Amino acid sequence: MLPGLPADASDRLLPPSLPGRFFAAAVLFHIGGWALLAWAGAGTILGFSGGLGPVVAALHLVTLGTLAMTALGAAIQMLPIATCRPLGPLWACRLMFWLYAPGVAVLSAGLALAEPMWRSVGAGLTVAGLALFGLLVLLHLRRVDDMPGLVRHLGLSLASLLGLGLLGLALVADFSTGWLGDHAAIAAAHAILGGYGFMGSLAFGFSYVLIPMFVLGPSVPDAARRHGAVWVGLALTAGGAGAIFGLGWLAAVAAGLGMVAVVVHLRALAASVRRRMRRRFEPFFRLVALSWAMLVVSLLAGLVLALGAPADPWAALWGFMLVFGWLLGFVLAILQRIMPFLAAMHSSVGGRPPALPSRLAPSWAADLHFACHLIALVLIATGLVGGWSWPLGLGIGAGLVGALAFAFYAVCVPWRLSLHRAAHAASA
Repeated sequence: MLPGLPADASDRLLPPSLPGRFFAAAVLFHIGGWALLAWAGAGTILGFSGGLGPVVAALHLVTLGTLAMTALGAAIQMLPIATCRPLGPLWACRLMFWLYAPGVAVLSAGLALAEPMWRSVGAGLTVAGLALFGLLVLLHLRRVDDMPGLVRHLGLSLASLLGLGLLGLALVADFSTGWLGDHAAIAAAHAILGGYGFMGSLAFGFSYVLIPMFVLGPSVPDAARRHGAVWVGLALTAGGAGAIFGLGWLAAVAAGLGMVAVVVHLRALAASVRRRMRRRFEPFFRLVALSWAMLVVSLLAGLVLALGAPADPWAALWGFMLVFGWLLGFVLAILQRIMPFLAAMHSSVGGRPPALPSRLAPSWAADLHFACHLIALVLIATGLVGGWSWPLGLGIGAGLVGALAFAFYAVCVPWRLSLHRAAHAASA
């Protein structure tokens, strides 16, 4: 068994194709999101202020297709390992994928092509998949009574998911009916609940489990997890209310509460990382550190916007740092580590020891992706702030190259796993 895992973790492994299909879809949607931004062009992005078209479609390919898709695939496998309890029947996990993945594709196509029927069908399938995920996790958490810190973070995530789904359906309907009084305010609340609520709370909760596991550090005390969840809940409540009711001062308070939540979260993790047994940081950790820095930048941009700064360029910069800086960086870092990690757990043949995760993935592809991701963040942020098309176009190109490098990394993992298993089977 791999170090850092419970002794019976292998008993709770799902068939590799089940979480693997979520990860494969996330990688494909990642490429699609950057490709759609490249097709839209820098001029369209600079002038974007909401509405339908390729920009909003690309945003949903990244948020729903890459971020949430990865979260769903990781949760169905890592939750049973972390809590030592089964999540749910396999047929429900498969159904969740076949509802959610086509739903995201159809919804994004409907947003890009301004097709109301596609938007409605895609939104319905997407919400159905997320609702099934929420139900599975909720029933799972009812059986977990020894990890209240994790339960609180995931509970906040599920509550945010409920609000996210309701607001998302309202926004999709508003494109055709125009019944919402302030579409932009609802869209801002939708972004807060999705970025900081559903995905952010999920990232915080899983960080307390995965980071100590991957660096071989001691567990984070549950009191610190509960403390952090309180600050996250306060920030989400203030941020959502401030966005919906147009209260800038309340949104500014929410940004300050979010900063406190980040400090509490990082202090708890730092205590575990400092006492780690694996002294050398793995490559995925640099992407984690970068994403945490971008989380702070997104909160600062949100604070400036709440205090009355002009929406152009601060709203675009806030959204970009939230989605591409904080969440995409963190999710891809975890995906970069979790794919070879799970593959290594499936690599043992005939009682032989499992393969090292580092042997199942090409390091150069991870290095290239990190460099391209960093370049994309710098160039696109520069283009948004300055209103310049050329750095924006170059940054989107760098992001697309990075997405292709990450896809090659993802393809190599199952390929190298099959070679490893074949070699062991032949020698046995």
